[in-house]
Amino acid sequence: MIREQRLTEVFVEVADSLTDDFDVIDFLQQLSVRCMELLNVAAVGIMLADSHDTLQTIAASDEHTRLLELFAQEHDQGPCVDCYNSGNARTNINLTDWTIAAKWPQFAVQAQDTGFVAANALPLRLRGRTIGAMGLFQTDPEPLTASDLTLAQALADIATIAILQQRTLAHSELERGQLQYALTSRIVLEQVKGILAERWNTSVDDAFTALRTYARSHSYQLTSLAREIADGTFDTNQMSRPATTLRP
Repeated sequence: MIREQRLTEVFVEVADSLTDDFDVIDFLQQLSVRCMELLNVAAVGIMLADSHDTLQTIAASDEHTRLLELFAQEHDQGPCVDCYNSGNARTNINLTDWTIAAKWPQFAVQAQDTGFVAANALPLRLRGRTIGAMGLFQTDPEPLTASDLTLAQALADIATIAILQQRTLAHSELERGQLQYALTSRIVLEQVKGILAERWNTSVDDAFTALRTYARSHSYQLTSLAREIADGTFDTNQMSRPATTLRP
């Protein structure tokens, strides 16, 4: 399928997602996977600033990338951190370059251990204000083209609009509160992913896929379903377990 056709489908998905019961985490999770497909990168992570202007990981295309972004948070290093602090894109970063290793000593090593050799970060920005960053990670050193980067920024802009679409920018306190709610919901979601993975003896990625599949097929908001599971008010035996299990 050519990229233009796939991009059209992504825009249709975006339009369908922006409904009254819009779930920002589910939307960003889906967008991270679509960015990976459209830009032919190995992984995508999305980070948002909380009420204290500290970056938090809100979505990632896979568990390894989520853990890498958590590592970036912990050490305050990496392309998304730099991108958020400066408000500018950081593109075609060679993670094996010694100058990068010197600048981000912990993050560069961790990224290479994860299998990434190059990275890009695009700001989530609206009207001059940056609310987060989207990281693109590559397992090959081939630089992204100018058209790739233009598309990546357009997708980052879509993410920004989606996050802010139900808010009135003039009420910044309300906006911050909603961002904080989304970040808190993400914590619950991560707990539930771990609970399901352990309960089903499967990987966290497969547990998350099963959770999202059930939510979508039963018209649940992803975060609402996660909260019910965390509260013990939802019987997970109703869900289809992943076919793959981990070795004992």
